[in-house]
Amino acid sequence: MNKTKSPTDPDDRPTLTAPGGETRLLLHSCCAPCAGDVMNELARSEIDYDVLFYNPNIHPRREYELRKDENKRHAEKLGVSFVDLDYDTDNWFERVKGLEWEPERGARCTACFDMRFERSALYAVEHGFKVFTSTLGTSRWKNLEQINGCGERAAVRYPGLSYWTHNWRKKGGAQRMLEISKEEQFYQQEYCGCVYSLRDTNAHRVSQGRERIKIGEKYYGRD
Repeated sequence: MNKTKSPTDPDDRPTLTAPGGETRLLLHSCCAPCAGDVMNELARSEIDYDVLFYNPNIHPRREYELRKDENKRHAEKLGVSFVDLDYDTDNWFERVKGLEWEPERGARCTACFDMRFERSALYAVEHGFKVFTSTLGTSRWKNLEQINGCGERAAVRYPGLSYWTHNWRKKGGAQRMLEISKEEQFYQQEYCGCVYSLRDTNAHRVSQGRERIKIGEKYYGRD
């Protein structure tokens, strides 16, 4: 009788190859749930990487620290270098000024991705990385073309730097993301991250007769 394989079984998945055949890259990470499978896939493919946490959009500070600490915890478990950059929220608010009422996936998100990727690209160049990528496209709630466009736009600023547009959702990635999150009992955030997504998510919940988001209460695999 054939054994049914788990979506996390690597046997049927090809080894990943980064642009230019590079075996070292910088991974911009937005949170542990989105990063879990990406980190595993990079390790499985013998690609050395550092995790860069630069997400000044996340609001409030408590939510930011929860997401960062979960991501750092997983990196430490895997023995991966974790880089924590500044929480420069003033710069972020200036960057998205005038876009406060843009919808999700709109111009505000583009400005947000641009800011985070520009800083990631600068760090990559300063520390000798020729390739960087991000976990942001892992979530099905994100527009992958929008994210990749921002990544490529940031990379083109620096000769010799590439942004890897790999689709981490394919080949069972979306399912593995959920399985790993449950196994590790990652903190389960309930909105994209910024103050405006929190505002809009709560407004939608109230309109549906649901409670507002309670920060720090939901974890995968505990409910």
